[in-house]
Amino acid sequence: MINQVKTVVIAGCTGSMGQQTVQLIQNLPGFELVGGYAPHAIPQTSDYLVTNQLAELPQADIWIDFTVPSVVFQNIKYAITHGYHPVVGTSGLSTSEMHELQTLAATKELGGLIAPNFGLSAVLLIQFAKQAAKYFPEAEVVEMHHQDKQDAPSGTAIATAKAISASRTHANDYDEIETIPGARGGKVDGVPIHSIRLPGYVAHEQVLFGGPGEALTIRQDSFDRQSFMSGVRLACQKVTDLNTLVVGLENILD
Repeated sequence: MINQVKTVVIAGCTGSMGQQTVQLIQNLPGFELVGGYAPHAIPQTSDYLVTNQLAELPQADIWIDFTVPSVVFQNIKYAITHGYHPVVGTSGLSTSEMHELQTLAATKELGGLIAPNFGLSAVLLIQFAKQAAKYFPEAEVVEMHHQDKQDAPSGTAIATAKAISASRTHANDYDEIETIPGARGGKVDGVPIHSIRLPGYVAHEQVLFGGPGEALTIRQDSFDRQSFMSGVRLACQKVTDLNTLVVGLENILD
């Protein structure tokens, strides 16, 4: 039996993550890159079609999205409507937007994946944090990214905070006075998140747990965007077998 080649388009193909993904797909057996989209791209048809118009993209099996928060919802809505299986690495989708996309995907009977992070170390950090929160309910999240990341907090930090909140049985509500607004960070489901944006960083996160007389820190570091490609490869290999729009790379790991 001959395995059918899966065709792929990449939205955000000219960005840092998009360029890494282009190299991945072009060298991945069983996959063919047929289109790339970026709003400021110069149209070309060399190895694959590059366009700045969504309507000009060829039909394909998989839509990979590494764009920006301001357009990701409309991009994925377009992708699902037109029959692409979405693999989404762009952060910034709200809970209501995710639910709307999941409903649309269910209507189309189309599977896909939204991943707050494609790095396996980040996925494992969330899993470890869920376990730790059962025993250390007092926790805070610190996420550190490069200065060009547009949204704060990161999607990974939000996912981590939600996982901690769902896993712990209680948390103390301390009386706090901020002499400078925002000094204690922002809270997601009661878990404080602190965002740092600095040159020299790529993507890093640590979760700090505190208990009587002891503390626990869980940290992951992505030093190069290449570290995300193993997760993207796995998502592409599995996404066409999904029949729902799944949130979280951990939910497709064996």
